[in-house]
Amino acid sequence: MITDCHIHIQPIEMFKPHALELMKKKRANFDQIAEYCRSPKAFLGYLDRCGVDRAVLINYVAPEVIGFTPEVNQFVADYVKENPKRLISCGSLHPRHTTNVMADVELIVRLGIRMIKIHPPHQLLFPNDYLHGVKELEIIYRAAEANGIPVMFHTGTSIFPGARNKYGDPMYVDDVAVDFPKLKILLAHGGRPLWMDTAFFLIRRHPNVYLDISGIPPKTLLKYFPRLDEIAHKTLFGTDWPGPGVPDVKQNLDDFLALPMKEEMRQQILSKTSLSLWPG
Repeated sequence: MITDCHIHIQPIEMFKPHALELMKKKRANFDQIAEYCRSPKAFLGYLDRCGVDRAVLINYVAPEVIGFTPEVNQFVADYVKENPKRLISCGSLHPRHTTNVMADVELIVRLGIRMIKIHPPHQLLFPNDYLHGVKELEIIYRAAEANGIPVMFHTGTSIFPGARNKYGDPMYVDDVAVDFPKLKILLAHGGRPLWMDTAFFLIRRHPNVYLDISGIPPKTLLKYFPRLDEIAHKTLFGTDWPGPGVPDVKQNLDDFLALPMKEEMRQQILSKTSLSLWPG
């Protein structure tokens, strides 16, 4: 059961104009992508054509940089109702955009959100800012840990206007993994392209820290992670489609399938790791 753990199906109308312009750049098929964001049936057809069984639909709250507000949680919860076995919801919370973090956490749980996304370069915070007075982050992590909801952190750079890349260093996640040892943590993009050695270290150090390979061109994956076999049991396939630089899910999948690796390792990354996080 092939799972793409990182696909952006989001409410198009929320995008800030400059962010939307970047999404449209060099995409002759943007209208088709917009249709997928409106129509789960159309998107499931696209997954079928790509040979992908399941997809995690990434949504996060980042009004300053991208435009997304907390309403993305209701959006993705409604969207996945079309086929909850194939569509996995990822929502978000933002410490600076909540008036009652406990109520917002309870809503995430009530909506059945299956992963929480923290995007430091777009949310303009460090993952460990709970150590510096942002107590809402601690509440979010404790609730996710208690409810068995994985937390995905964007690690690495972002080219969206207004993004602050100093927040993308995965080393700040080290504190989170130490302080919340039962929290399952995904390092999206593996720190690409500046901090991949850091990401590799954290994945090897912490039992509950995982690698999401989305946004890394598959042809360069083994160059960036030459010892990928050591962490394959905690590695998930993902594309980051339709983000900038990711033209097509099927092309990404085909390029990954062409990599020289043992079939057991390939199936672990494509299927087994994700099934351990989100059983079918």
